[in-house]
Amino acid sequence: MGTYARLPIGLVRGEGARVWDESGRCYLDGLSGIAVNTLGHNHPGLVAGLREQVGLLIHTSNLYHVPLQTALAERLVALSGMENVFFCNSGLEANEAALKMARKHGHQRGHDHPRVMVFEGAFHGRSIATLSATANPKVHKGFEPLLDDFVRVPINDLAAAEQAIAQHPEISAIFIESVQGEGGIRPADMAYLRSLRALCDQHDLLLMLDEVQCGIGRTGKWFAHQWADVLPDVMPLAKGLGSGVPIGAVVARGKAARLFEPGNHGTTFGGNPLAMRAGLETLKAIETEGLMANAEARGAQIMSGLARELAGQSGVVEIRGKGLMIGVELWQPCASIVADCLAKGLLINVTADRVVRILPPLILSAAEADELVAIVSGSIRDFLIQSREAVAAAA
Repeated sequence: MGTYARLPIGLVRGEGARVWDESGRCYLDGLSGIAVNTLGHNHPGLVAGLREQVGLLIHTSNLYHVPLQTALAERLVALSGMENVFFCNSGLEANEAALKMARKHGHQRGHDHPRVMVFEGAFHGRSIATLSATANPKVHKGFEPLLDDFVRVPINDLAAAEQAIAQHPEISAIFIESVQGEGGIRPADMAYLRSLRALCDQHDLLLMLDEVQCGIGRTGKWFAHQWADVLPDVMPLAKGLGSGVPIGAVVARGKAARLFEPGNHGTTFGGNPLAMRAGLETLKAIETEGLMANAEARGAQIMSGLARELAGQSGVVEIRGKGLMIGVELWQPCASIVADCLAKGLLINVTADRVVRILPPLILSAAEADELVAIVSGSIRDFLIQSREAVAAAA
């Protein structure tokens, strides 16, 4: 089906932070499969682990105990300070499960129509429920009517959140990305996350932090909210947890950890041994290879390099992000930069129309970071010159 406007290349092989297309041309991977390929490509530990697992057991179903599922759950609980985990296949599924948990919590609080507070700029998925939680009207079009379960407020505006709770006592959860990804690489303010935690405690709400894109070491900590020193009640994960193998997870604690009972939720493929092995190998490599420290260092290198190379350029609104989750917002839509970078041997993309999004694998080297800065900054400078000339010609 024609659901993607694909770029005119087919990728067939990868090694480290580089990939090759069908014609043999090499590209630096500045997108890592949209924050999925945490360990880059052909990582020896991951490859060996998956090869071994394929020869042992791929799938059994959740009708039986899955020892690797227990092992990965124990690791995630230890890293997060939370209590238990439900495994699924994607970030959308993880977010759907979180929304079901919010509804059940609301019903337990006596509300016939529980609602969830969500945010401007949010993206949580493309199912009907997660689409309704998402803020982008472009992805809503053609799929109305949306669910009316959501109360939307501006991000980083505590007064608006407090007012929404006062006006809508049926709100049962606050659902926010620790760093908005599709919305333009917009980190939630750390003090704001702490204030939301306090609001949830005060009003018996679930704090649900969507870490699907920003989690698993990408910002320099295991989970982006750990920079704020807060603890959520529910945390959806996916993308980078499996380093390319489809996986999703919902981590919970406290009252949220006890919401689901047998028959409340389920999955056929979720938690299968292959995906669990991928998760375990990913977490092991991040820890043993110091990849969180590398993400923080390479991210700072890229952001400072972009700031240096783009200094004085009118049309650059902001360079922002955390670790290897970086956005460069420009003054007008800039999708053409994607093709320009591709022609120069770099994979990136543009999100929220005007934000150049950079999500390299956590194994990125210092030399590769410099290469990325040179290509991106050059493409942005060329774009800004062309866009200013177009505006002048039209005047």
